[in-house]
Amino acid sequence: MTLTFTVAGTGEQLTLADFDLVIAGYTGRDEASVKKHIDELAAIGVAPPESVPAFYPVDSALATQAAAVEVEGTNTSGEVEPVLIRAGGKLYLTVGSDHTDRDVERESVAKSKAACVKPLGTTVVPADGIDWDAVAAASTVDGAAYQRGFLSALRVPTDVLGRYQGPAERDLVIFCGTLPLLDGEFVAGARWTLSLALPDGVELTHAYTVS
Repeated sequence: MTLTFTVAGTGEQLTLADFDLVIAGYTGRDEASVKKHIDELAAIGVAPPESVPAFYPVDSALATQAAAVEVEGTNTSGEVEPVLIRAGGKLYLTVGSDHTDRDVERESVAKSKAACVKPLGTTVVPADGIDWDAVAAASTVDGAAYQRGFLSALRVPTDVLGRYQGPAERDLVIFCGTLPLLDGEFVAGARWTLSLALPDGVELTHAYTVS
């Protein structure tokens, strides 16, 4: 799997061909918010994590920038996430969706993370100098608002990366967590949109359909 990104503002092309893919979970900064997310999962039968944050390495072939993806299960859903890209020792930010099979999740969170592709945007920004707490995140499913808030609700993505114990010399794509759902209910929809709006006016977006 090869990923190609465009650096916003410069047009520079960034290519990743040999990288690790990791999903970080339970990354809420506020304990109450983390508990809310754990309760959302518990409502569909998912056991709580043994520790937080939690890290789930998955096959890098699951990373995709396609506008249309296929999944095997009938009960899958996405979510907006800040995604850090470590390439050649430099850090960049893009937007992604930890698309997850909610039925498999009841049996094993780790297995559910490996059950679906992980959609990613095609534009990145350098991660240095970002006012993380002022970044607005949002997602929609089938045209309806699904998530909305600021990254101030999450641990700073670079802090999440710092807690990951994987090899530091490897290029890396790491999903850094998500916001609570607006109504607390997972939706197995077909059309997803994701956005991260930065304070300087740059917006990182991605849209994909699921079949």
